[in-house]
Amino acid sequence: MSSSAHYLLFLAACLLVAAVGATDHIVGANRGWNPGMNYTLWSNNQTFYVDDLISFRYQKTQYNVFEVNQTGYDNCTTEGAVGNWSSGKDFILLDKAQRYYFICGNGGCYNGMKVSVVVHPLPSPPSAAVAAKSAAPVVAPTAVKVVVAVVSSIWFGSGWI
Repeated sequence: MSSSAHYLLFLAACLLVAAVGATDHIVGANRGWNPGMNYTLWSNNQTFYVDDLISFRYQKTQYNVFEVNQTGYDNCTTEGAVGNWSSGKDFILLDKAQRYYFICGNGGCYNGMKVSVVVHPLPSPPSAAVAAKSAAPVVAPTAVKVVVAVVSSIWFGSGWI
């Protein structure tokens, strides 16, 4: 695929995220997924909604990400993990209103590499009278966000940029 085609694919993915209002929460912001960070402070300064993305950026040869339950989070264990990622640029769709727990599964958890986030339901849509006056297009947010998450994972995981 040519570089211009890659650019257009990337641009399309960005526009889809902007159109549906999804937020990509980059864990640790510009410092990424690394030991010695206070991820509780970071997560407490974020507001997560259903269909947002949480992304982890790290050296794939050193770290990883596991989604675990509260016991795994509290004890830094991956037993019973419900998901794991190791690309170094992981985009995870937060598709349910619940608390999520993520840890680094190869020892980093003991050095603070764990984060818990509370995902809230989407705000209620405007009333029918207000919605009827709106000219904004209706987009199925979950389907579009899944496509964006997949395209982003392929895009960034393949080293295209």
